[in-house]
Amino acid sequence: MGIATEMEPTAEQLMMLTQWLSPAFPIGAFSYSHGLEQALDTEPELTIEDWLADCLRHGAGRNDAILIRAGFAAQAEEADALGRAHAPSRERALESAEQGAAFARILRQAFGMDVPDYIYPVALGHAARVQELPLEPVVLLYLHAFASNLTSAAQRLSPLGQSRAQEIVRRLGATCKEVADQTRGAGLDDIGGAAWGADVASMRHETLGTRIFRT
Repeated sequence: MGIATEMEPTAEQLMMLTQWLSPAFPIGAFSYSHGLEQALDTEPELTIEDWLADCLRHGAGRNDAILIRAGFAAQAEEADALGRAHAPSRERALESAEQGAAFARILRQAFGMDVPDYIYPVALGHAARVQELPLEPVVLLYLHAFASNLTSAAQRLSPLGQSRAQEIVRRLGATCKEVADQTRGAGLDDIGGAAWGADVASMRHETLGTRIFRT
């Protein structure tokens, strides 16, 4: 099997990847806030764009990009174990594991693909390898979907507004590209993070009195 990394996706590949990362793909992404619900409850004036940029650069965004690359490079078993071990809280472990299991289940049922129940970024990287999708668009569009989903969560948690939310997503596109580029060549030894605020928020979220999101 030839493993493509730099190639431009064909129309068919692009449509498949767009479908996989669409908000309509039934992995339940809308029900997770990645700790943002707790963060906004504690600090209502939180600058959402900066918070998301930090998650992308220094937290789960960067680590997920590396895990996608490892899944694509036939290191799925090792990457899955390491990703689970590095989850900073029970809820974040749940978030990644349940989305990954749902993603794999739909690929088995609707696409006839043999994808194990890996955590979400590893499952995506593994599936991209199976389908011989070019790697770089997979990483970039995953990061964009990550940012878009959490911006949508912020809209439900704060008076953000549709236009302002789309401005944030547009600007975060550059951050997604930055993280995708910086993780080229990164391996599992490079997993780590410093998005402490997001990590602590994910730990405290389970004790939040009134909750909309699961994490």
